[in-house]
Amino acid sequence: MTIIKLDAIDSTNDYLKQLSKEKVLENYTVVMANEQTGGKGQMGAKWHSEYGKNLLMSVLIKDLPLDLISVFDLNAAVAVAAINTLTMSCYPKGKIKWPNDIMAENKKVGGILVENSFKPNGTFNAVIGFGLNLNQTNFENLPNASSIISITGKELALEAVAKLYVEMLQQLMLQPESTIGVWSTYNNLLYKRAKAVAFEDINGNRFMAIVKKVTTDGKLALLQNDDKIHHYEVKEIKMLF
Repeated sequence: MTIIKLDAIDSTNDYLKQLSKEKVLENYTVVMANEQTGGKGQMGAKWHSEYGKNLLMSVLIKDLPLDLISVFDLNAAVAVAAINTLTMSCYPKGKIKWPNDIMAENKKVGGILVENSFKPNGTFNAVIGFGLNLNQTNFENLPNASSIISITGKELALEAVAKLYVEMLQQLMLQPESTIGVWSTYNNLLYKRAKAVAFEDINGNRFMAIVKKVTTDGKLALLQNDDKIHHYEVKEIKMLF
């Protein structure tokens, strides 16, 4: 795989998207940076990281067939690949907090942002941004964040983890039509599954609900007080820690 290493950049995702417009890149090209000045997460959230301490990377996947794999299937696969990477590295108890936060010991240790571009021939390219707190220990003013070294005591090499993530991702993408297994794994790894959790909707209303699963179109299924299953899009609600 091709790995492009940068010292500092506003966003590895933005850099890789622009580079792919300027030249033909190898599939699974990776961009890594020691620092992101404009790192971003789901719904415009900012991603903060100490210089050189954490994995800040983006991966390009090219020519995915929409008739075999949807953008939701891809989102599930990239999250499962992240958990598999943690398992293979040193931490086997990672969870996925819908939609694509990576959790360890009830703390956020990572996040994923997938940005897609669609082609007239029925395929699409994806740039997968993956941030993983590896070796940072100071999370002042970030009470819900942690890192792998804080939890396990083990320091990990950034490039080795980046390569492992791409390997885990490639394994899942070898047979893009086999998405049932990916979704089953995703839901088995779902954070707070089968537990009552507090949520907040876009109007600021808070409520309790039991997490059931994530559907194959990316919606969170919740069992609410009316004993009915309700489905929510990503921007409609957020889980409260």
